[in-house]
Amino acid sequence: MSSAPRLARGGLDLGGTKIQAVITARSARVIGHARRDTPRRGGPEAVVRDLSLTIREAAADAGLKLGELGGVGVGVPGEVDATLGTVPQMANVDGWEEDFALGPALTEAFGGLPVRLGNDVNVAVEAERRYGAGRGLRSFIGVFWGTGVGGGLVVDGRLLAGRGSAGEIGHLCVKPGGRRCACGLRGCLEAYAGRGALEQRARHEARRRKTVLFDLMRQRGRDRLTSGIWLRALDAGDEVARDLLDGAVEALGIGIGAAVTLLDVEAVILGGGLGERLGPTWLRRIEKAARPHTFFRDRPVYRLAELGDMGGAIGASLLASARGVA
Repeated sequence: MSSAPRLARGGLDLGGTKIQAVITARSARVIGHARRDTPRRGGPEAVVRDLSLTIREAAADAGLKLGELGGVGVGVPGEVDATLGTVPQMANVDGWEEDFALGPALTEAFGGLPVRLGNDVNVAVEAERRYGAGRGLRSFIGVFWGTGVGGGLVVDGRLLAGRGSAGEIGHLCVKPGGRRCACGLRGCLEAYAGRGALEQRARHEARRRKTVLFDLMRQRGRDRLTSGIWLRALDAGDEVARDLLDGAVEALGIGIGAAVTLLDVEAVILGGGLGERLGPTWLRRIEKAARPHTFFRDRPVYRLAELGDMGGAIGASLLASARGVA
Protein backbone atom coordinates (compact mmCIF):
# COMPACT_ATOMS: atom_id res chain seq x y z
CA MET A 1 0.00 0.00 0.00
CA SER A 2 1.30 3.46 -0.83
CA SER A 3 2.03 6.02 1.89
CA ALA A 4 -0.75 8.38 0.76
CA PRO A 5 -3.65 6.05 1.66
CA ARG A 6 -2.13 5.30 5.08
CA LEU A 7 -2.12 9.02 5.82
CA ALA A 8 -5.66 9.57 4.56
CA ARG A 9 -8.58 9.81 6.98
CA GLY A 10 -12.30 10.38 6.63
CA GLY A 11 -14.56 13.00 8.13
CA LEU A 12 -18.36 13.08 8.23
CA ASP A 13 -20.49 16.05 9.25
CA LEU A 14 -24.04 14.97 10.09
CA GLY A 15 -26.21 18.08 9.92
CA GLY A 16 -29.91 18.78 10.11
CA THR A 17 -30.22 19.03 6.32
CA LYS A 18 -27.07 17.50 4.84
CA ILE A 19 -24.34 14.93 5.29
CA GLN A 20 -20.93 16.20 4.18
CA ALA A 21 -18.03 13.81 3.81
CA VAL A 22 -14.36 14.54 3.14
CA ILE A 23 -11.17 12.56 2.81
CA THR A 24 -8.17 14.49 4.09
CA ALA A 25 -4.42 14.03 3.94
CA ARG A 26 -1.65 15.90 5.78
CA SER A 27 -2.64 19.28 7.27
CA ALA A 28 -6.30 18.38 6.65
CA ARG A 29 -5.94 18.90 2.89
CA VAL A 30 -9.16 17.71 1.22
CA ILE A 31 -8.46 15.09 -1.44
CA GLY A 32 -12.02 13.81 -1.88
CA HIS A 33 -15.53 14.81 -0.90
CA ALA A 34 -19.21 13.92 -1.27
CA ARG A 35 -22.53 15.20 -0.03
CA ARG A 36 -26.15 14.09 0.27
CA ASP A 37 -29.30 15.13 2.11
CA THR A 38 -29.80 13.93 5.67
CA PRO A 39 -32.63 11.36 5.75
CA ARG A 40 -35.62 12.65 7.63
CA ARG A 41 -37.27 9.26 8.08
CA GLY A 42 -36.13 5.76 8.84
CA GLY A 43 -34.52 6.48 12.19
CA PRO A 44 -30.85 5.92 13.01
CA GLU A 45 -30.62 2.94 10.66
CA ALA A 46 -31.32 5.24 7.69
CA VAL A 47 -28.68 7.68 8.95
CA VAL A 48 -26.09 4.87 9.25
CA ARG A 49 -26.88 3.77 5.69
CA ASP A 50 -26.51 7.27 4.24
CA LEU A 51 -23.38 8.07 6.25
CA SER A 52 -21.84 4.87 4.88
CA LEU A 53 -22.82 5.72 1.31
CA THR A 54 -21.48 9.27 1.58
CA ILE A 55 -18.06 8.35 3.00
CA ARG A 56 -17.66 5.63 0.36
CA GLU A 57 -18.45 8.20 -2.36
CA ALA A 58 -15.87 10.57 -0.89
CA ALA A 59 -13.26 7.81 -0.76
CA ALA A 60 -13.96 6.96 -4.40
CA ASP A 61 -13.60 10.66 -5.26
CA ALA A 62 -10.13 10.50 -3.66
CA GLY A 63 -9.28 7.38 -5.63
CA LEU A 64 -9.26 5.22 -2.51
CA LYS A 65 -11.13 2.29 -1.07
CA LEU A 66 -12.77 2.79 2.30
CA GLY A 67 -10.50 0.21 3.94
CA GLU A 68 -7.43 2.23 2.96
CA LEU A 69 -8.35 5.02 5.37
CA GLY A 70 -6.68 5.27 8.77
CA GLY A 71 -10.04 5.97 10.44
CA VAL A 72 -13.18 8.08 10.25
CA GLY A 73 -14.35 10.87 12.53
CA VAL A 74 -18.00 11.88 12.69
CA GLY A 75 -19.41 15.18 13.90
CA VAL A 76 -22.99 14.85 15.16
CA PRO A 77 -25.41 17.41 16.65
CA GLY A 78 -25.88 17.67 20.38
CA GLU A 79 -24.43 15.66 23.24
CA VAL A 80 -22.22 12.72 22.34
CA ASP A 81 -20.75 9.96 24.49
CA ALA A 82 -17.44 9.62 22.66
CA THR A 83 -16.36 6.67 24.84
CA LEU A 84 -19.41 4.51 24.12
CA GLY A 85 -20.11 6.03 20.71
CA THR A 86 -23.73 6.73 21.59
CA VAL A 87 -25.90 9.62 20.40
CA PRO A 88 -29.23 10.59 22.04
CA GLN A 89 -32.49 11.51 20.32
CA MET A 90 -32.02 13.53 17.13
CA ALA A 91 -34.93 15.93 16.61
CA ASN A 92 -34.48 16.26 12.84
CA VAL A 93 -34.73 12.51 12.14
CA ASP A 94 -38.09 10.79 12.61
CA GLY A 95 -37.78 7.55 14.56
CA TRP A 96 -34.60 8.54 16.42
CA GLU A 97 -36.15 8.75 19.87
CA GLU A 98 -33.55 7.31 22.25
CA ASP A 99 -29.83 6.70 22.66
CA PHE A 100 -28.32 4.85 19.71
CA ALA A 101 -24.86 3.30 19.50
CA LEU A 102 -23.91 5.15 16.33
CA GLY A 103 -20.16 4.59 16.64
CA PRO A 104 -20.31 0.78 16.82
CA ALA A 105 -22.97 0.70 14.08
CA LEU A 106 -20.73 2.74 11.77
CA THR A 107 -17.67 0.62 12.55
CA GLU A 108 -19.68 -2.42 11.44
CA ALA A 109 -21.00 -0.61 8.35
CA PHE A 110 -17.45 0.48 7.47
CA GLY A 111 -16.12 -3.08 7.61
CA GLY A 112 -14.36 -2.67 10.96
CA LEU A 113 -12.78 0.71 10.25
CA PRO A 114 -12.16 2.68 13.50
CA VAL A 115 -14.74 5.44 14.12
CA ARG A 116 -14.74 8.27 16.62
CA LEU A 117 -17.63 10.65 17.33
CA GLY A 118 -17.58 14.28 18.39
CA ASN A 119 -19.98 17.20 18.67
CA ASP A 120 -20.43 18.69 15.21
CA VAL A 121 -19.78 22.30 16.19
CA ASN A 122 -16.85 21.47 18.43
CA VAL A 123 -15.06 19.67 15.61
CA ALA A 124 -15.81 22.56 13.23
CA VAL A 125 -14.44 25.04 15.77
CA GLU A 126 -11.28 22.95 16.17
CA ALA A 127 -10.82 23.00 12.39
CA GLU A 128 -11.21 26.79 12.35
CA ARG A 129 -8.71 27.04 15.21
CA ARG A 130 -6.09 25.07 13.34
CA TYR A 131 -6.68 25.98 9.72
CA GLY A 132 -9.33 28.72 9.44
CA ALA A 133 -10.45 32.01 10.94
CA GLY A 134 -9.18 31.09 14.41
CA ARG A 135 -5.52 30.71 13.44
CA GLY A 136 -3.31 32.59 15.85
CA LEU A 137 -6.07 33.32 18.37
CA ARG A 138 -5.81 32.24 21.98
CA SER A 139 -9.52 32.55 22.64
CA PHE A 140 -12.72 32.78 20.62
CA ILE A 141 -16.35 31.71 20.49
CA GLY A 142 -17.48 29.82 17.39
CA VAL A 143 -21.17 30.33 16.66
CA PHE A 144 -22.62 28.12 13.95
CA TRP A 145 -25.98 29.40 12.72
CA GLY A 146 -27.86 26.82 10.70
CA THR A 147 -30.69 24.38 11.37
CA GLY A 148 -29.94 25.04 15.03
CA VAL A 149 -27.49 27.36 16.74
CA GLY A 150 -24.37 25.59 17.95
CA GLY A 151 -21.29 26.90 19.68
CA GLY A 152 -17.75 25.98 20.58
CA LEU A 153 -15.22 27.65 22.86
CA VAL A 154 -11.47 28.04 22.53
CA VAL A 155 -9.81 29.16 25.77
CA ASP A 156 -6.04 29.50 26.28
CA GLY A 157 -5.45 28.07 22.82
CA ARG A 158 -7.43 24.87 23.37
CA LEU A 159 -10.95 23.71 22.66
CA LEU A 160 -12.91 23.75 25.92
CA ALA A 161 -14.86 20.51 26.34
CA GLY A 162 -16.23 20.98 29.85
CA ARG A 163 -17.88 17.71 30.88
CA GLY A 164 -18.38 16.96 27.20
CA SER A 165 -20.82 19.58 25.94
CA ALA A 166 -19.30 23.01 26.62
CA GLY A 167 -20.30 25.81 24.26
CA GLU A 168 -24.02 25.13 23.75
CA ILE A 169 -24.76 28.80 23.12
CA GLY A 170 -27.96 27.90 21.28
CA HIS A 171 -29.51 26.90 24.59
CA LEU A 172 -28.71 30.07 26.49
CA CYS A 173 -31.98 31.68 27.54
CA VAL A 174 -32.58 34.91 25.62
CA LYS A 175 -36.21 35.32 26.69
CA PRO A 176 -37.32 33.89 30.05
CA GLY A 177 -40.59 32.01 29.67
CA GLY A 178 -40.36 32.36 25.90
CA ARG A 179 -40.92 29.89 23.08
CA ARG A 180 -40.38 26.23 23.80
CA CYS A 181 -37.21 24.93 22.19
CA ALA A 182 -36.88 21.46 20.65
CA CYS A 183 -34.62 20.65 23.63
CA GLY A 184 -37.58 21.12 26.00
CA LEU A 185 -36.46 24.39 27.60
CA ARG A 186 -38.15 27.74 27.05
CA GLY A 187 -36.65 30.90 25.63
CA CYS A 188 -33.53 29.33 24.08
CA LEU A 189 -31.59 31.28 21.48
CA GLU A 190 -32.13 28.39 19.06
CA ALA A 191 -35.91 28.74 19.42
CA TYR A 192 -35.62 32.25 17.96
CA ALA A 193 -32.72 31.95 15.53
CA GLY A 194 -32.35 28.32 14.41
CA ARG A 195 -33.42 27.71 10.84
CA GLY A 196 -35.79 24.96 11.96
CA ALA A 197 -37.55 27.31 14.37
CA LEU A 198 -37.57 30.08 11.76
CA GLU A 199 -39.33 27.78 9.31
CA GLN A 200 -42.03 27.03 11.88
CA ARG A 201 -42.56 30.77 12.41
CA ALA A 202 -42.60 31.34 8.65
CA ARG A 203 -45.38 28.77 8.20
CA HIS A 204 -47.37 30.53 10.90
CA GLU A 205 -46.79 33.93 9.29
CA ALA A 206 -47.69 32.62 5.83
CA ARG A 207 -51.27 32.10 7.01
CA ARG A 208 -51.71 35.85 7.42
CA ARG A 209 -48.98 37.55 5.39
CA LYS A 210 -47.75 37.19 1.85
CA THR A 211 -44.34 35.54 1.50
CA VAL A 212 -42.34 34.01 -1.34
CA LEU A 213 -40.45 31.64 0.96
CA PHE A 214 -42.54 28.56 0.22
CA ASP A 215 -42.90 29.36 -3.47
CA LEU A 216 -39.11 29.41 -3.67
CA MET A 217 -38.93 26.16 -1.73
CA ARG A 218 -41.20 24.42 -4.23
CA GLN A 219 -39.40 25.96 -7.21
CA ARG A 220 -36.09 24.65 -5.89
CA GLY A 221 -37.56 21.18 -5.32
CA ARG A 222 -36.94 21.34 -1.57
CA ASP A 223 -39.05 20.22 1.37
CA ARG A 224 -37.35 22.61 3.82
CA LEU A 225 -36.40 26.26 3.85
CA THR A 226 -32.68 26.03 3.21
CA SER A 227 -30.20 28.84 3.80
CA GLY A 228 -30.17 29.57 0.08
CA ILE A 229 -33.95 29.99 0.01
CA TRP A 230 -33.81 32.49 2.88
CA LEU A 231 -31.17 34.45 0.97
CA ARG A 232 -33.23 34.46 -2.23
CA ALA A 233 -36.29 35.62 -0.30
CA LEU A 234 -34.29 38.52 1.13
CA ASP A 235 -33.07 39.43 -2.35
CA ALA A 236 -36.71 39.45 -3.48
CA GLY A 237 -37.62 41.92 -0.73
CA ASP A 238 -39.73 39.43 1.23
CA GLU A 239 -40.90 41.13 4.44
CA VAL A 240 -41.60 37.91 6.34
CA ALA A 241 -38.06 36.67 5.70
CA ARG A 242 -36.59 40.02 6.68
CA ASP A 243 -38.64 40.34 9.88
CA LEU A 244 -37.89 36.81 11.05
CA LEU A 245 -34.18 37.15 10.37
CA ASP A 246 -34.12 40.53 12.10
CA GLY A 247 -35.60 38.81 15.16
CA ALA A 248 -32.99 36.08 14.87
CA VAL A 249 -30.21 38.67 14.81
CA GLU A 250 -31.61 40.31 17.94
CA ALA A 251 -31.62 36.96 19.75
CA LEU A 252 -28.11 36.15 18.53
CA GLY A 253 -26.93 39.51 19.82
CA ILE A 254 -28.30 38.78 23.30
CA GLY A 255 -26.74 35.32 23.47
CA ILE A 256 -23.38 36.28 22.00
CA GLY A 257 -23.13 39.44 24.10
CA ALA A 258 -23.72 37.45 27.29
CA ALA A 259 -21.17 34.81 26.31
CA VAL A 260 -18.55 37.45 25.46
CA THR A 261 -19.13 39.19 28.78
CA LEU A 262 -18.64 35.91 30.64
CA LEU A 263 -15.54 34.75 28.76
CA ASP A 264 -13.81 37.94 27.51
CA VAL A 265 -12.65 36.27 24.28
CA GLU A 266 -10.60 37.83 21.49
CA ALA A 267 -13.04 36.99 18.70
CA VAL A 268 -16.43 35.68 17.65
CA ILE A 269 -16.36 33.46 14.56
CA LEU A 270 -19.66 32.97 12.74
CA GLY A 271 -20.24 29.87 10.63
CA GLY A 272 -23.05 27.51 9.70
CA GLY A 273 -25.34 27.51 6.69
CA LEU A 274 -27.16 30.74 7.46
CA GLY A 275 -24.13 32.50 8.87
CA GLU A 276 -22.00 31.82 5.82
CA ARG A 277 -24.72 32.40 3.20
CA LEU A 278 -25.85 35.72 4.66
CA GLY A 279 -22.26 36.85 4.88
CA PRO A 280 -20.44 40.02 6.02
CA THR A 281 -23.45 42.37 6.07
CA TRP A 282 -25.37 40.19 8.51
CA LEU A 283 -22.21 39.52 10.52
CA ARG A 284 -21.96 43.27 11.09
CA ARG A 285 -25.63 43.32 12.14
CA ILE A 286 -25.02 40.58 14.67
CA GLU A 287 -21.99 42.43 16.01
CA LYS A 288 -24.08 45.58 16.39
CA ALA A 289 -26.88 43.62 18.11
CA ALA A 290 -24.37 42.17 20.61
CA ARG A 291 -22.90 45.53 21.67
CA PRO A 292 -25.67 46.52 24.11
CA HIS A 293 -25.21 43.16 25.87
CA THR A 294 -21.39 43.24 26.03
CA PHE A 295 -19.79 44.64 29.17
CA PHE A 296 -16.33 45.43 27.83
CA ARG A 297 -15.30 48.54 25.92
CA ASP A 298 -12.57 46.52 24.23
CA ARG A 299 -14.91 44.25 22.29
CA PRO A 300 -13.87 41.15 20.35
CA VAL A 301 -13.40 41.11 16.59
CA TYR A 302 -16.10 39.38 14.54
CA ARG A 303 -15.08 37.10 11.68
CA LEU A 304 -16.75 34.70 9.28
CA ALA A 305 -15.61 31.09 9.35
CA GLU A 306 -13.16 30.38 6.53
CA LEU A 307 -13.56 26.65 5.86
CA GLY A 308 -17.11 26.84 4.48
CA ASP A 309 -19.44 23.88 4.09
CA MET A 310 -16.62 21.39 4.55
CA GLY A 311 -15.38 22.83 7.85
CA GLY A 312 -17.36 20.42 10.02
CA ALA A 313 -16.27 17.38 8.03
CA ILE A 314 -12.64 18.57 8.02
CA GLY A 315 -12.84 18.96 11.78
CA ALA A 316 -14.36 15.51 12.11
CA SER A 317 -11.46 14.03 10.14
CA LEU A 318 -9.11 15.40 12.81
CA LEU A 319 -10.68 12.95 15.25
CA ALA A 320 -9.18 10.12 13.23
CA SER A 321 -5.50 9.37 12.63
CA ALA A 322 -3.41 7.13 10.44
CA ARG A 323 -2.94 4.82 13.46
CA GLY A 324 -6.67 4.37 13.89
CA VAL A 325 -8.69 6.48 16.30
CA ALA A 326 -6.84 8.95 18.48
